[in-house]
Amino acid sequence: MSDQQPDAAGKAEGALERTLGLRDLVLFNLVAVLGLRWLATSAKAGPAALSLWLLAAVFFFIPQGFAVVELSSRFPQEGGVYFWTKRALGEGHGFICGWCYWICNVLYYPNLLISTAVIATYVVGKGEGTLSSSWPYVLTVTLASLWLAVWLNIVGMGTGKWLQNLGGIGTYIPGLLLVLLGAWALLTGHVPANVMHARAFIPDLTDLSSLNLWASIAFAFAGLELSATMGDEIKEPRRTLPRAVLISAPLIATLYILGTGALLWLVPTGEMNIVSGFLQGISRGTGMLSSRLWWLAPVAAAAYTVGNIGGVGAWLTGPARVAFVIGLDRYFPPAFGKVHPRWKTPYVAILVQASLATVFLLISVLGKGSKVETVYLILLDTQLLIYFIPYCYLFVSFLVHRSRDLEREEVALAPGGKLGASVIGLCGLFVTIFAMTVAMIPPSDVADKMLFELKVVGGAAAFVGFGGVLYWRANRRLKGVPA
Repeated sequence: MSDQQPDAAGKAEGALERTLGLRDLVLFNLVAVLGLRWLATSAKAGPAALSLWLLAAVFFFIPQGFAVVELSSRFPQEGGVYFWTKRALGEGHGFICGWCYWICNVLYYPNLLISTAVIATYVVGKGEGTLSSSWPYVLTVTLASLWLAVWLNIVGMGTGKWLQNLGGIGTYIPGLLLVLLGAWALLTGHVPANVMHARAFIPDLTDLSSLNLWASIAFAFAGLELSATMGDEIKEPRRTLPRAVLISAPLIATLYILGTGALLWLVPTGEMNIVSGFLQGISRGTGMLSSRLWWLAPVAAAAYTVGNIGGVGAWLTGPARVAFVIGLDRYFPPAFGKVHPRWKTPYVAILVQASLATVFLLISVLGKGSKVETVYLILLDTQLLIYFIPYCYLFVSFLVHRSRDLEREEVALAPGGKLGASVIGLCGLFVTIFAMTVAMIPPSDVADKMLFELKVVGGAAAFVGFGGVLYWRANRRLKGVPA
């Protein structure tokens, strides 16, 4: 397919407003990728987690960054990874990539929103109480957060971007505070809360739990491609998108690695809570420094709550743009491609996505202790597997476009020439496939491993297959063939 071929996304470009600048995209990347919950998840494995963070950064995060930088400067249009895949591999693969990216994020919101409700209880000093398990509280907070993000993003990116901007700041500041407290404890000679001898830093990659953790850590780095889905709403996207990645990526990697180290220095792994571990670290650090700083932990919890709501906004608006472009291409109902006449946003795509997320939220909260909850947990497992598919397409598209040697002066090429590009693309693709393989391995405490495989792999295949049927029917309709 020619690099110059017109695309349906371009038809709506004049209807979308370019309101996002470099600062907005840097903060968008921070709120989209950075999740402080990963600090405790990784730190519970001990100092070896630091080595796993470095491995994931080298073999997945850096290749992801280079791939996104080159592709976003080569094709800075609305739709991001869907657009890149369609140009590289054709309409069918583009649709499957976009479908998987969209549907897995609809399943993701309940998980992120519920963790937001739990962390919010620490703001009022109820973190260890029963409030976080009260479904009226959880449901109220989660739905209010979701529809606040929906409203702000429908009234325009000029308005909605401030939610993402505040979210980026709210996510980064508590992490930075934890790093500073850990550094203070180290420099003032406080004894580490965990054994930190050299051997403890060596991960056992023959152990299944270590492999699972490495896969999880690698995908804690996922999300740099999200901002590229809004290409037609970015000022000078060919220049701004790559710069935003190059600025935000080091900030993210540094905070993940140093934040995990600080948490290991401040909190024993046996006492670490995987939901609120970073708050435990801040609380212990401020306690060592001065009892008068007790208020910093609730303030950090409040900032992180804002950060999570901003994360919901980011992962709502990005995939909605993918659905919007698929709607323009007529593979989704044409209504998905509508732009609000006043606010110039793809409001139908956003509303459909939020409505589906609301349904899954109700299932996850109201179905506690029932067969409904079991179904929802299966959906979560399949969501992780589906999420990896667009990353396969990301790295394959990167390799395909580079092999076509479509070099232009304005394209920010990955370093190392064609050999370097091959190493970058194959490395990222290998880690992605490895993570998918690990995700299909049943946990050790699962009694019926065959049933687990059937549910997770079968569930993911069913979602992908359903997307394939949607594409087949739409393709026949566009060709005038009765479905």
